[in-house]
Parts: sequence; C-alpha cells; structure tokens
Amino acid sequence: MGLLFAAIGATVAALFEASVVPYLAAGDAAPHPVLLGGVIWTIAAGIDRGITWAFVGGLVLDSLLDRPLGGTAVALLVTVGGAAAVARPFPRLRLVAPVVAVPVLSVVYSMILVGVTAALHPGVAYPGIGAFLPDALYDAIIGMFLGPLAVTLRDRRAAATERVEW
Repeated sequence: MGLLFAAIGATVAALFEASVVPYLAAGDAAPHPVLLGGVIWTIAAGIDRGITWAFVGGLVLDSLLDRPLGGTAVALLVTVGGAAAVARPFPRLRLVAPVVAVPVLSVVYSMILVGVTAALHPGVAYPGIGAFLPDALYDAIIGMFLGPLAVTLRDRRAAATERVEW
C-alpha cells in the first residue's frame, strides 16, 4: 500500500506543480513540489517509496509540461538516490537530513534537467549555476519545515505499529 500512496502523492504533487506553482513564484524562484516530496519521502520512508515517487512524478510532469518524456524522471531518480545516500549512513540524523539534502539536491535536479533538455533540444542554452540558486533557496525554506515534520510523523507511525501490546 505504501507504493500506491507514493504514486498517488507524486501525481497530486505533479498536478500541483504544473498548475499552481507558476502563481507561487517569487521573482525568479519557484518551488519544486515533486522534488521536495521525493527527497523528503525517501529520507522518511525509504528508497523504494522514493523511487516510485520520482518515476511516477517525473512522467506526470513530463506529460503535463513541455519537456522530453523521461527527462524529469531521470533527474528525479538521481536526486532520490542522492537523498537515500544522505539518509542511510546517518540514521540518527534523519531529522535534519532533509534540511541539508533539499537545497543541494535541488541544484543537482535543476542542472540535470537543463542538461537533459539541452541535449535533446540543441537550441536550448545552458544557464549558469546562479540561475538555479533562487529555486534551491525556495525549496530549502519549504524543506526546512516539511522535512522534519514528515520524518517525525513517519517515525511515530512506525513506532506505534511496532509496540507490543500486553
């Protein structure tokens, strides 16, 4: 059931990103809800749910926006792998892992997405890393609040199911 919820959540986040996020932009900065959900969910719930989130969310975003099919899914899968690599060696620091991982992986996601788009569409110019920093800052601010909240709620739910009833 967890993979189904990840797929549904990714679809809802992709629909939100394609329809509402352009109105939430502050200057050049806009959040990436599918990226945020994928990174935070991978750290909180594990790599299998994160991969499901990234793949489904990436394909839905590619279908809704004018992007090459599979490009966003590849970028999201790489960032979800990075989130799993951050969360695995430090299980006790999972509460602060999203705060650190989200801004770094937001820049990585944007660079991969622009690279894939530029490779498939030769007319697209590749911007510098400074173009990705406003989005990364926006994602970091959102991830600073949602990340620890999601990890805490997931840990409490897991602890409630593991208790032995006497």
